[in-house]
Amino acid sequence: MSNSSIQEGAVYDAKKLGAGRVLILGLQHMFAMFGSTILVPALTGLSVSATLLFAGLGTLLFHLISKRKVPAFLGSSFAFLAGYFAIAPNGEAELLPYACFGVACAGLVYLILAGLIKLFGVNKVMKFFPPIVTGPIIIAIGLCLSGTAINSCSTNWLVAVAAILIIVICNIWGKGMIKIIPILLGVIGSCLLCIILTLAIGKVSGDYYTIAGNDSFQLFSVASIENIKNAAWIGLPVKYQDTVFSIFTNGNMDKALLINAFITIVPISLATIVEHIGDISAISSTVGSNFIADPGLHRTLTGDGLATTLASLFGAPANTTYGENTGVLTLSKVFDPFVIRLAAGFAILFSFSPKLAACISAIPTPVVGGISLVLYGMISAVGVRNIVENKIDFGKARNVIIAAIILVLAIGITYSSAQAIIINCGAVVISMSGLAVGSIIGILLNAILPGKDYVFEDNQDASHSKDSTIIPETKKEDKK
Repeated sequence: MSNSSIQEGAVYDAKKLGAGRVLILGLQHMFAMFGSTILVPALTGLSVSATLLFAGLGTLLFHLISKRKVPAFLGSSFAFLAGYFAIAPNGEAELLPYACFGVACAGLVYLILAGLIKLFGVNKVMKFFPPIVTGPIIIAIGLCLSGTAINSCSTNWLVAVAAILIIVICNIWGKGMIKIIPILLGVIGSCLLCIILTLAIGKVSGDYYTIAGNDSFQLFSVASIENIKNAAWIGLPVKYQDTVFSIFTNGNMDKALLINAFITIVPISLATIVEHIGDISAISSTVGSNFIADPGLHRTLTGDGLATTLASLFGAPANTTYGENTGVLTLSKVFDPFVIRLAAGFAILFSFSPKLAACISAIPTPVVGGISLVLYGMISAVGVRNIVENKIDFGKARNVIIAAIILVLAIGITYSSAQAIIINCGAVVISMSGLAVGSIIGILLNAILPGKDYVFEDNQDASHSKDSTIIPETKKEDKK
């Protein structure tokens, strides 16, 4: 990436902004990941407190392994939802540890690929993940998540639009600190609006406080307010009976279910690995640094995989590099990884306080929806940017076919009635998400179809490179 393409006004050392502002930036990143991160345990029945704890610990572990260079936050992965539902369809507490066992094994697949990259070099592995594959996958990640944002917004479009407007106004017309914390201001501003509306004209309708009793304008959940009142200030985030270790010590281990969890969930890692590469490519493009080269894809994969395995062993959801926080990077232009580590620290702190966790969990659904709508759109926009900056030639039929099939499979399956591809292998039923299917098929098509004209080249000084150098074969020959 040329110097002219590096974003103006980018901040690579947040400490220069002052301690107070750095703390606020850390809170912004925590709020950005919070809605989606706690949604996974809410859907699956896993512990919210354990989720926060291992999102924070997983992020710190990732940063340690990746030499503290990559500004990525690790939150709950949606890609494994189908796996959890296959093993524990109704969030059964006694079945969830088996699902976590499968996810823990899936995390180890990352280490296998990381070892192959270390052994054979990133060039030989990355040729299977050119921008014609990773670009559409990044686009699909945002678009596949977009449905959850719209559904959340539809609970109260008035509040959702208010959150969006605050973000847009702060980011476009804001000055100084206001310009770089639009997400946090969006959360605070729209929550204050909800509080005012609840106190002024709020009425309980069913499970929610609503505007004048209208179910189309939901505000706070009644249960969330009660949870705040009843929650203790301090508590342990992990319970032994929720961990994978309990399977092997309770005397009632189901070997068949253990094998089924392994076979059902481990293949999902193929899609999440591609998602990881797409996310790292997106972060590299956003920040203007080649993180695939330095600290190296093998390190980021190792960090992500170990974080997933660690979280799963203790009953928390799988971790993944979070697109929401990449969206925050894009908006704020503050690229210092220290800010992410600060957000991880806040997540760990809140995990030990059920009261604080309950307060943040009480953030109204339409607020989360409005914030997510912007951030998920940012993810897809980064995918488009990845394709444009690498000058993918869509005049070639193979490129059009690969991109088209990835997008249609990933998005089409996600929003189909089945929402996944079910493969029945007798005693074992494997469920693959749309993103998993689209990613795998895209990789295979790129490997099989003739006319590949891009190769990954990593022969420049990684510390000075700005993006993954992917150049046409003909130009590489001329360079020689």
